[in-house]
Amino acid sequence: MTARERPERTGTRGHRSFEYYCRITAEAKGATVEMTEQYEPEATRRPSGEAESSRASRGWWDRNADEYQNEHGGFLGDDRFVWGPEGLDEAEAGLLGPASGLRGLDVLEIGAGAAQCSRWLAARGARPVALDLSHRQLQHALRIGSPFPLVEADAGALPFADGSFDLACSAYGAIPFVADPVQVMREVRRVLRPGGRWVFSVTHPIRWAFPDEPGPEGLSVAASYFDRTPYVEQDEAGRAVYVEHHRTLGDRVREVVKAGFRLIDLVEPEWPDWNHQEWGGWSPLRGHLIPGTAIFVCERD
Repeated sequence: MTARERPERTGTRGHRSFEYYCRITAEAKGATVEMTEQYEPEATRRPSGEAESSRASRGWWDRNADEYQNEHGGFLGDDRFVWGPEGLDEAEAGLLGPASGLRGLDVLEIGAGAAQCSRWLAARGARPVALDLSHRQLQHALRIGSPFPLVEADAGALPFADGSFDLACSAYGAIPFVADPVQVMREVRRVLRPGGRWVFSVTHPIRWAFPDEPGPEGLSVAASYFDRTPYVEQDEAGRAVYVEHHRTLGDRVREVVKAGFRLIDLVEPEWPDWNHQEWGGWSPLRGHLIPGTAIFVCERD
């Protein structure tokens, strides 16, 4: 599961409609009849637990991986490590440490998608493992080429032994989509070796107070920053097909500490002059005025 940049959505948090396809299966004379019904999910704010959130995320990314990679693959590249829609590159930022020091390190990428970040790490001599909840996203990783392990698993139950990795990273993966981010971070801490660094990026929490629009209409506060009610898109039966969880900046800091990490840095990338691209609600107009991404740099004892 990955959303390096939050996808465009319907309703209060998104404004470009997308087509969701529901497969309806019926038994007819002993045979399975499959039909496709096209409709637009209902956008709402309501509670969503861990199981529902995980199920919705897996389904959404399996359905939308092709469109996501077709639309944004050019910006992400095949082997770039981009932290967010501002275009901040790990080669420039060095949040994992000096690139020259990555050689020989075991690195876990969570919410890897097509594993662009892992490919960048491998090119610098690291030994990455790319993990994602979505089977279809990992198929794109295979299509591009991945000379390192790909693992389909839930970030809240990492299938690795204690102390397996030197570093862990996630560019918009997993954390925004889970109901219990502390559980994910505790799992990350468990599989890291002492002194291991954990760096992850998410939508900047302040963004949740504004409409998900790239233009001037996206510059007026429309919701409470303190409303943690999840954003949910649901089908006609009320089943969640997309879930995203909001936390305040203070919430995220407390999650990091509760999971047993020390917060080393909090990076809020500024929008660079060279980037003229709009990505959902991210845009040069908004990016020059309010932060769109928050990157947490953490270490375990």
